[in-house]
Amino acid sequence: MSNLTQNNSRPPQVGFRLDKRDGKIMGVCGGIANYMEIDPVIVRIAFALGAFFSVGTAGIIYLAIGLIAD
Repeated sequence: MSNLTQNNSRPPQVGFRLDKRDGKIMGVCGGIANYMEIDPVIVRIAFALGAFFSVGTAGIIYLAIGLIAD
């Protein structure tokens, strides 16, 4: 059975896209998690730790991705 005929699966992704449906703020972490096929919580924790230890640089990167993507 192909991915197109399964009812509960998402269509295969071609590239990076923001995940507005499962996203919390702008969908950046959800989009990264979908692209890398990992749990979004891991990406959210990584961004939170990055924002804390990089004195806000991760927050600027998050905003840039959110504004540029899609």
